[in-house]
Amino acid sequence: MQYELSHWEYDSFLRNIDVAILGSGIVGLSAAVRLKELQPSLNVALIERGALPIGASTRNAGFACFGSMTELLDDLRLKTEEEVWQLVEMRWKGLLRLRERIGDQNLVYEPLGGYEIFRAAERHIFEECSDQLLHFNQKMKAITGQADTYQMVSGDKTKSFGFNDVPHLIWNSLEGQIDTGSMMAAWLRLAQQHNVLLLNGINIESILPESDAVVLQTGAGWELRVPSLVVAVNGFAKRLLPDLDVQPARNQVLVTKPIPGLSLRGAFHYDRGYYYFRNVGPDRILLGGGRHLDSKNELTDHFGTTSLIRENLLQLLEEMIAPGLDAQPERWWSGILGIGEAKRPIVQKVHPRVTVAVRMGGMGVAIGTQVGEDAAALVLE
Repeated sequence: MQYELSHWEYDSFLRNIDVAILGSGIVGLSAAVRLKELQPSLNVALIERGALPIGASTRNAGFACFGSMTELLDDLRLKTEEEVWQLVEMRWKGLLRLRERIGDQNLVYEPLGGYEIFRAAERHIFEECSDQLLHFNQKMKAITGQADTYQMVSGDKTKSFGFNDVPHLIWNSLEGQIDTGSMMAAWLRLAQQHNVLLLNGINIESILPESDAVVLQTGAGWELRVPSLVVAVNGFAKRLLPDLDVQPARNQVLVTKPIPGLSLRGAFHYDRGYYYFRNVGPDRILLGGGRHLDSKNELTDHFGTTSLIRENLLQLLEEMIAPGLDAQPERWWSGILGIGEAKRPIVQKVHPRVTVAVRMGGMGVAIGTQVGEDAAALVLE
């Protein structure tokens, strides 16, 4: 819909913005709050195209995780040890910063641990992880100070979850789970307490940096000029900055109706983290992933679900996760990640007046808070 701004709209809301931040997810909110802490006189505006901070921050699985063993082993085949463990440390410290910022009560943080599951046919992968267990725990102790982060689980504990064909688990004692909606509501309250202006429903279609300002062209047909801009739209960043090394990737998710007799508790990873599931409350299962089944078509920034991945998730739910239980999906959705060849986020200035903070690599819960704060510091440089 095209429309012009009234005098009152422009004068009251848009005239004196010092820093505009595109995207009101974890990164954008963290950057906004940090800017106001460092320089309270700044007028900071968060511009969000959705009615809610739609994208990944409100649509993820709520995992407080930093890397399952198979995912990290996969990374070690492509990256150096130093690169991989630096990234793990970034995620771990980022989770601590998120908990410090928002508080465990607001996060509804549950330290139930994270489990990686292995089916009987995947015993060789489990054995590879077992061989690396001591080395991984030594690396994790150097980061967290805690011994035996990763532990093998079998026997009655494995059976207690009710899985089918899952004889082996590896438990990560330092992982947990959060309530994504409660987290984002707390972030929004924190931003409002710092007098950050929240502007929803404004779609920015292009940005044009000039010598004295950045021009933002809106989908409504009017322009906004701001002295400084932060782009924190993660997987959607390529729409505005085509040369950035960030690619959108869609992840599809379901949550079930209440399941009588559900015994599953905790957060679970499967197949190098491409699948993930957890309990939501006492009697629901959240299950997502499967992007690797159709990797080409899932490199998209369009929301939606597809029959191929939906059917695969339902099959996994019925055959392995909740066999014999009446596990019926109640709600389906998708979220858009920002990924790239490198797993480290992009936090840099692409113009003296434009800072980008994108490419969370599916780990926005873990690293988004610190990435936002790093972007705020870069703006003030």
